[in-house]
Amino acid sequence: MRCEERFSQIYGRDAAGVAFCPYRICPVGAHSDHNLGKITGLAIDKGIYFAYAPKQNGVVEITSFQFSKRAQWHIATVPQARPGDWADYLRGATWALGKKYRLQTGICGVIDGSLPIGGLSSSAAVIIAFLQALCKVNDIKLSNHELIDTAYDAELNYVGVSVGKLDQSCVVLSKKNHLLYLDTSDGSYELIPQRAEMKPYKIAIFFSGLEHNLAGSKFNMRVDELRAGVYALQAFAGMEYGKFGEAMARNVPCDVYQQYKDRLPAPWARRCEHWYTEFERVEQGAEAWRRGDIETYGRLCFESGWSSIHNWESGAPEQIRLYEIMTRTEGIYGGRFSGAGFKGCCMALIDPAFEESIKRTVTAEYLKSFPEMTGKYDVFICNSTDGVQP
Repeated sequence: MRCEERFSQIYGRDAAGVAFCPYRICPVGAHSDHNLGKITGLAIDKGIYFAYAPKQNGVVEITSFQFSKRAQWHIATVPQARPGDWADYLRGATWALGKKYRLQTGICGVIDGSLPIGGLSSSAAVIIAFLQALCKVNDIKLSNHELIDTAYDAELNYVGVSVGKLDQSCVVLSKKNHLLYLDTSDGSYELIPQRAEMKPYKIAIFFSGLEHNLAGSKFNMRVDELRAGVYALQAFAGMEYGKFGEAMARNVPCDVYQQYKDRLPAPWARRCEHWYTEFERVEQGAEAWRRGDIETYGRLCFESGWSSIHNWESGAPEQIRLYEIMTRTEGIYGGRFSGAGFKGCCMALIDPAFEESIKRTVTAEYLKSFPEMTGKYDVFICNSTDGVQP
């Protein structure tokens, strides 16, 4: 494993352990968890590896294959003002864990990802892989929900991205050949098994080659626009409301939205339209998976992608082009673009019988539209897998 080899090169000894966290996909349920929506998701058999060893002086020293600069800080003095580099997610993890537990042992290590960064919960995966290791060297045992909450706290309150708990929950709670059906309002979930009669599927990941940063994107602004719409709906309906940041779409019934949506500014109405229709798609998708109907589940995934483009108004031109190509490619049950992180990608549920033709068709059409992405664009075929065990 590359991270173990690099660790030995840097430190002249073997790593004490290797932590792993899978990436995730969310075929139906995107852009809803931050307002306590429902989601469906799967962990995939690619992810983040972290080869590590304890440091008794309390220093955290991290090297990454994906970034050139080594990062350092002390477990007791995590910078309050985040430096703004790749290691902020890990500083946030140290900070969040240190609020709940007394950290005495530092850690050194090397991080590596088995796919290009971006769109598959890379930030949540790297936080959770790091947290597993930091807990191990400090003899701390977290429950599943503690691990999810700590990772969520790090990204929301230290890094400053208005996330929900979709990513963290998928990479922790998922089970191979099961669909995770999660209600983010209370953390309750169901693992819906893949029925024997369901048509076979694999997961295709198409990396656009696009690079940009989530915290610097308009992700937070769109969450605020949704919240503004919800806040206004509460006022129009005479509902009680408190602080702006406490306004949640989950607490406003859909019929209230339908009654007053025409009074909302157009951007706020579109954000609400996505949230309320996505909530319905998730419930329909869970039922389709329960029946073993992957075609219907795939169609709902395509509809989710359409709404993310036209109602949530996210996705770069490269991601949108990939989505358009997927909608007319034989053998793809459904797909959408995934995430808005360091790099943009699309995911698709595919019929394995069409794997090679799908790769050829999507690649040819995409690079015809964006020839400058030659050498940056890539395709990977994955399977579902179990989530991490804290």
